[in-house]
Amino acid sequence: MKLKDEVNKRRTFAIISHPDAGKTTITEQLLLFSGAIRQAGTVKGKKSGKFAKSDWMEIEQKRGISVTSSVMQVDYDGHQINIVDTPGHEDFSEDTYRTLMAVDAAVMVIDSSKGIEPQTKKLFQVCAMRGIPIFTFMNKLDRDGREPMDLIGELEDVLGIDAYAMNWPIGMGKNLIGLYDIYNQRIERNLNDETANEERMVAIDDNGEAIGDFDFKASTIYSQALEDVELMQEAGNPFDEEAIMNGQLTPVFFGSALTGFGVETFLDAFVDYAPSPSPVETIEDEKVDPLQEELTGFVFKIQANMDPKHRDRIAFVRICSGAFEEGMEVKLTRTDKKIRLNNTTQFMADARENVKEAVAGDIIGLYDTGNFQIGDTIYTGKNAVQFKPLPQFTPELFMKVSPKNVMKQKSFHKGMEQLVQEGAIQLYRTWHTEDYILGAVGQLQFEVFQARLLNEYNSEVTMEPMGRKMARWIKPEDLDPKMSSSRNLLCKDRFGHPVFLFENQFALNWFTGKYPDVELESLLETEE
Repeated sequence: MKLKDEVNKRRTFAIISHPDAGKTTITEQLLLFSGAIRQAGTVKGKKSGKFAKSDWMEIEQKRGISVTSSVMQVDYDGHQINIVDTPGHEDFSEDTYRTLMAVDAAVMVIDSSKGIEPQTKKLFQVCAMRGIPIFTFMNKLDRDGREPMDLIGELEDVLGIDAYAMNWPIGMGKNLIGLYDIYNQRIERNLNDETANEERMVAIDDNGEAIGDFDFKASTIYSQALEDVELMQEAGNPFDEEAIMNGQLTPVFFGSALTGFGVETFLDAFVDYAPSPSPVETIEDEKVDPLQEELTGFVFKIQANMDPKHRDRIAFVRICSGAFEEGMEVKLTRTDKKIRLNNTTQFMADARENVKEAVAGDIIGLYDTGNFQIGDTIYTGKNAVQFKPLPQFTPELFMKVSPKNVMKQKSFHKGMEQLVQEGAIQLYRTWHTEDYILGAVGQLQFEVFQARLLNEYNSEVTMEPMGRKMARWIKPEDLDPKMSSSRNLLCKDRFGHPVFLFENQFALNWFTGKYPDVELESLLETEE
């Protein structure tokens, strides 16, 4: 295996969008065109029993939403594609933000009838901070939507990124004739049952007109599309591959993920222009070259019970450099301990297979018995490596949680311990009474947590809302337990560090006024 050749084949990207924009549906179509699956599932298929391949968790299938990142690895046109389907729901932003640290590009899916929505904007900003390439797919062309020119303009005005239309819709909804493929200089027809056997791709002449005798050429929809394309080419941004690679220009594709129309054309262009793995920065502001021989990687996600029969834990690792081989020994930077990497997997959502080797850009799963934490770095060689920390969020909503059946304390404690290690929800215990408190950034996280405790650990729990609180950490040497009151509850996080849960800003201000020499922190980088 030549490392350089293998690394250059890799395309590792995340799919981001607002909920219901069609993110999971386009993931299905990408898998379908790669040959990885024979029939796309559908997040709308609750009655039929068919679910999206990437929505493997029971609660996802019941609700028709994605609440956890899933990883799928497929071969397409000589490339190894690593697709990460992220949660669209804002309550699970933290999982998505961390995942965006593990990819080299992003595909931004936008509902063409709604345009840019709040969650899309937030996730775009994370990608923009990293300067990674962003490819835009304007979805749901099979429905009537907004004018394409308005959508392009909104991209540039709201997100502040230049856009280049790779294709242009000829109509939409019931009047969708096809796509004017600017990039490939052809017209892709939207065929129906009656025209299924007709030519799908139509060449265009030097004047930009479709070659051949077609009824659609007499349509005003067609002539309007030609005018729009001419205007875009004269007044729009020029195609600039360097600007795409720097995240300054987004190639825009129109299509329908539900019907698959335009998806294959998008995927062909994506593998041509998306980057292979790029260098990753360490805490010393050095960059690790993906082609260096020593293996490095970092844990960006931990998932419990992907196989409920075995109660396992998987640490998702993005390989940053070198090559992985089954059974190799690595060092964990945080503990300075050696770990042998056996039973390593690659994924197709919840399905997996043992992987014998992988290279920079790949995402592998390590069976975890409690060795790993989110953000951990692994490496080989003599020189220790520590990649930059992943994003953390301070919880805003809090719940007291207790088991309904005191006879099932063991499964309750096990479930609490394992699920909080995934990082989507935070665990605290009151300083004196050791009562459990959960903290999260959104209400849906609590509902998912409660459902998983029941389904995966057979532990039914009672949750008592505590409302919004402001979590602030305090140094142990500054702590006096008498500082605690009804307005600032003293707790400890899962690593034993002291933290106050303040009732509101007034309570926080009162505390800082009374103890001016005490330093409070809104985030604490914790280590066991």
